[in-house]
Amino acid sequence: MAFFEDLKGKATDLVQSGVAKSMQLAEIAKLKTANMGEEDTIKKAYIELGKLYYAENGAVAGGAYAAACERITAAKAAIETNNDRITQLKATAGEPEDASVEVEVKAAAEESNVTEFPVQAEVDLEVDIESEEPKDE
Repeated sequence: MAFFEDLKGKATDLVQSGVAKSMQLAEIAKLKTANMGEEDTIKKAYIELGKLYYAENGAVAGGAYAAACERITAAKAAIETNNDRITQLKATAGEPEDASVEVEVKAAAEESNVTEFPVQAEVDLEVDIESEEPKDE
């Protein structure tokens, strides 16, 4: 009987040890999650601090801040240029350039009594990103 009591005591100790370790691991996980939330709060505060600094001192920033402020200013200028180009493209999107070509082809077909166009020609364009000019292949 002493053997079973000893075995029961060891099993109980093992279970209690497992429960204690499990609770310890659960608390560690909760603390790590809390730390990640705090790190996110710090990152947001850094971003807000940087925005405030740039708003107040971006044009006259000196020292280590000057390079970062210049990158921000250049990026903002590039965004503005891109937005202007988007506006231009949207403005001309409603007026297809090939509409006049289609009308001319149909008029020529009517003159020569052609009623069907068995082949439709397609033109592949390659755009050079730097110059934004289309190139015929």
